[in-house]
Parts: sequence; structure tokens; C-alpha cells
Amino acid sequence: MRKHLSNAAYGALDYAAHPLVMLLVAPIILNRLGVAEYGIWTIATAVISVGGIVASGFSDANIQRIASLRSANETQTMKLTTGSIFAINLTAGIFLAACAWIGAPYAVPRIVVAQPALAHECLAALRIAAVIVLVRSIESVAVSTQRGFEAYRESVRISTAVRILTLVAAAVLALCGQRCVSILVATGVFLVAGTALQFLQLPRFLREASVLPIFHREEGQRLLRMGIFSWIQALGSVVLGQLDRLLLGVSLGAVAVAPYALCVQFAQPLSGFTASTLQFLFPYLSGRFGQAGTVDIRRIVFKAFLCNFMIVAVEAVAILAVGPHLVRAWAGPVVARAAAPIFPVIIVGAAIMGLSVTANYALLAFGMFRAVTAISLSSRVATLLLMVYLLHHGGLKEMAISRLSYGVLTLLLYVPLMQKLEVANPVSMIRSRLFARSDFAEERRP
Repeated sequence: MRKHLSNAAYGALDYAAHPLVMLLVAPIILNRLGVAEYGIWTIATAVISVGGIVASGFSDANIQRIASLRSANETQTMKLTTGSIFAINLTAGIFLAACAWIGAPYAVPRIVVAQPALAHECLAALRIAAVIVLVRSIESVAVSTQRGFEAYRESVRISTAVRILTLVAAAVLALCGQRCVSILVATGVFLVAGTALQFLQLPRFLREASVLPIFHREEGQRLLRMGIFSWIQALGSVVLGQLDRLLLGVSLGAVAVAPYALCVQFAQPLSGFTASTLQFLFPYLSGRFGQAGTVDIRRIVFKAFLCNFMIVAVEAVAILAVGPHLVRAWAGPVVARAAAPIFPVIIVGAAIMGLSVTANYALLAFGMFRAVTAISLSSRVATLLLMVYLLHHGGLKEMAISRLSYGVLTLLLYVPLMQKLEVANPVSMIRSRLFARSDFAEERRP
């Protein structure tokens, strides 16, 4: 239990550290760089983030495979798996980095249309970001392998330290009069150092002096078969996750986007923080699937869902209580009034979506990548179609309702999960669990 609590705490730290430090240093960077250069820096960091997510899309398959092999004590096969995921991520990283590098000159004129004098700096920033995407894809090899061993502490310590140092260095360089390119170079240096430190942790688990990108046919094909679905899901989440704001801006204008975007930003921790906190469940279940019986797995999933529910409930209550006041303080009374009717709807929708975290990790642990991808992407597409329809018949409130529907649709992940766990009636299962616990308490009572 102590190990699970520690992994949950480090997962939460991994999620929270960057945005908290960002809140502190962003005003410094903005004031010193100016709006235009700050915008270039923001776009470059977005390229790094999105490219890193897509390039490391196969890493979930690595976590599941490593955890399964670890439970069977197949050390030699784990080495082949790690070498194969290294080759896959390296290939994906090179491809995405090359696309970003080649596409940078075409994006620059649109980014600096108001200030063409910044074109050279913008091009350099985007190309540095392209190289960092490759570094992020390599880093995910070491991080996902450690998580397959349910080892979160060191990897999170390193990644958190790198993120904090990167942002602090950005603030210091801005205060010293350095510009966007220098800040991104420093970011790249810290990420390379952090990646090297992550790889130095691997000999503790694989008993190898070094890990090289060697594609083993059997293990590589297995990772590709499973990982292609999580890669598609990562790509779809990045693309489809931004279209709602684009649709809103085109339909109702830029003014309507601000209150909606703020509400969505406040709602993000309900799924993001919960997923990071419960991330240890993925390798934990992966290692026990096939080793433990269905009844034991069912009990673990049920306990995980209860924890999932409690985390989401606490977050939702806190955000609903504090969020409207923060919106008013940050954006002013005009935006706060526009956000007031949609804020609770978006928060409730995000809370419902947060309840799907347990099902998502359990299905991935059982190797059901295809089911997760199919439900997740179809839910997003259905929600976007609903958004298009509702925007023609209403405004912001209808847009919020569509996000509520997306939260409900994500709960469909529990359908294949219950089938996998042979749960015919989930209500009766919960009732029997609760009654069994109360009967146990009665027996223990003197």
C-alpha cells in the first residue's frame, strides 16, 4: 500500500509541478520578452508538447508489455522490448522533428505577420523546438520502462527537476536580457541532461550497462500492434481536443472563446490530475493480469474506482467553490458573467469524464488498446458533431452541454471492462461488496 501511495503522490507531483511554476514565472517572461516574443516562445513550447505526446504514443504499449514480462520474470525479453520501443520512438521522433523542421519556414510568415522583423528568431525557435521533440521521444523510452517496473519516484524527480529548472532558467535569462532563442537552447540543454539521467536509471531494472535502439522483430511487431492504437488516440486527442475552441471562434467570434477556454482550463485537472495520480494502476494491473484470478482483478478494479470517485468528487467540489471567484479575479467581471452559466456544466462534464480513468487504465493493462481508442475517438467525433449542431441552435450554454455529453460517452469504457471482468450486473456487484464489508464489520464487532 505504501508503494501505491508513493506512486500516486509522485504521479500527482508530475502533473502539478509544471503549471504551478509556470504561473510564477510566466509574468516575468512576458514582461521582459514582450507580447510578440512571448507568443513565439509559447508556440514553440506548444510544438514541443504536442510533438512529444505524438512521438511517444507507443510508450503505453511498452509499459503494458514490460509490466507483463516482469511478472513472468522474463528479463531477456524485457531487454528486447526496451530496445524495440527505443527504435520505434526514435523513428517516430525523427519523422516528427523533420516535419516540424521542414514546416517551420511555412509557418513563420503567419506567426509574425504583425512583426516581420521577428521572422528569423521565430524560425530559429521553431527549429530548436523540432530538435527537442526528438529528445522528448527518446526520453519517453526510459520513463515508460521505469513505469513498467512500477518505479515512479526517480523518473518523476528527474522530470520535475528538469521542468522547474527549465522555467527558472527561462525567467533568469529573460531578466538578463536574453531572447526567446536563448531560452529554448537552455530548455534543450536541460532536457538532454534529464534524458541522460533517466537512461542512467535503467541498468537497475534491466541489468544492462546501456540500452540501444535495436528492433527485435517479434517484440517490435507486438509493440506496434498494440501501440498503434494508443498512438492514434494521442494524435486524435491533440487534434480533436483543440477543435471546439476553433468552432466556437468561427461561429460566435473571438469574444466568446475567452470565457469558454477559461472554464475548460479550470476543468482540466478533473481528468488530468486524476489520471496522473492513478497512473500507477496501469503497470500494477498489467503485471497481475494473467497471474491473478478474475475475482482478485475485479476486487482491485473496484477499489481503484472508489479511489477514482473520491479524488474526482473532492476536486469537483473545490473547483466549483473556488473557480468562479478565480475567473473573476483573473479575467474581470465581464468574462466572469459570461462564464457563470457554463462553468458548472463544464465542470460536471469533466468530473464525469474523470470517472473513466479507472476503466481506461484497466483496459490498457488488459491489452485492449483497440477498444480504448475506438471508444475515445468515436466519443470525441460524436461530441464535435453535436457541437456543430448545437452551435447553429444556441450559444455558449449549448457548447457546454456538448462537453457534458462527452463526459457521459467516456463512461462507455466500462462496458468492455465489465465484459472482460464478467460482471453481468454492476449494481448488484457494488451492493454485494458493500454488504460483504458490513457483514465483516458485524462479525468483528464484540
